[in-house]
Amino acid sequence: MFTDIAIRNAQARDKPYKLTDSGGLYLLVNSVGKYWRMNSRYAGKQKTLAIGAYPAITLSAARKKRDEARNLLIKDIDPVMVQAVNKQAKNHAHENTFQVIALEWHIKQLTNWAESTLENIK
Repeated sequence: MFTDIAIRNAQARDKPYKLTDSGGLYLLVNSVGKYWRMNSRYAGKQKTLAIGAYPAITLSAARKKRDEARNLLIKDIDPVMVQAVNKQAKNHAHENTFQVIALEWHIKQLTNWAESTLENIK
């Protein structure tokens, strides 16, 4: 286990490296940034859960997300799959808002309407 000071002081090297915490949680440090990851096993396979980037996700927040993922594993639920489904649901919900659908319809009318009509309806 490490402290927030050790995380802040971690510098990029020639090759990416890991600062390990407990329960499979680690901080991946590379030239682009610092990223929280968690390794676990589900159905006999190695899985890596992306938790987020440091400093947007603090050490305590990363540990909390690790604990949530471990609770899912105890319930025989794949946390990587849960994260993927949640992400897909958010994207799908955003794509199906009234504004998005109305703007798609408006763009399809470009060839049918005059410029003034397009502006009035928008």
